[in-house]
Amino acid sequence: MNPISRRRLITGGLAATAGASGLAVAASLARRYGLIPPDGGGLYGPGEILTYAAQRLLTRHSMAREFQRTQISKPPFANEVAPLPGAFHRLQTGGFADWRLSVDGMVARPAAFSLEQLKGFPRRTQITHLACEEGWSYIAEWMGVPLSHILNLVGTLPQARYVVYRSIQSDWWESIDMADALHPQTLVTHGMNGGDLPVAFGGPLRLRVPRQLGYKSVKYITHLTVTDSLKAFGKGLGSASPEGGYAWYAGI
Repeated sequence: MNPISRRRLITGGLAATAGASGLAVAASLARRYGLIPPDGGGLYGPGEILTYAAQRLLTRHSMAREFQRTQISKPPFANEVAPLPGAFHRLQTGGFADWRLSVDGMVARPAAFSLEQLKGFPRRTQITHLACEEGWSYIAEWMGVPLSHILNLVGTLPQARYVVYRSIQSDWWESIDMADALHPQTLVTHGMNGGDLPVAFGGPLRLRVPRQLGYKSVKYITHLTVTDSLKAFGKGLGSASPEGGYAWYAGI
């Protein structure tokens, strides 16, 4: 069966079973094709599964809307963050010269990249909307290196399924599947609105995932881990978000 007809079969089946027999049956069909998010268990699991499966089948290669420069929010609206640790302030005092983004896990060549190195990689600029579920939403110009470029440099192994990313704030971590990790709009961002990425907006480095809600675009990132399973991370739900009551997959 070719990919197109297979996709139509699965999406048609998901829609039909969701309407006729309930979410549990649709979730069973998604399970058969490996379209299960890490937080797919529990009371709301069938709904999370149906959302993730449908989005992946229908919008895997879709692009987030990009705006004109005249539509950039003035001023952008930074949300509050918890006090940053002493290690952050020491790095800030040194102009972030010692900041490192380490990459490990299922890669052929684990590495640690300085901010200077990252700024020297091929860059992409996009003007996209950061959609926050709590109202901290704005349009900004983001500049950075595509995450896919970094993953190519370290040699992601074929069995990889997810990228876990962590902030210098130890309890702040997220993950995305490879569809979003390799998407051209997913950036390791170091610039905003023509300058360096301000600390209030996640500087010096923020992962920008414009196809998902704002909480997936984690600030102050220091560590990427490529993996084939999320069960060993935190409570096994995929990120800190579902541990706190949000969905792991937050597609928009």
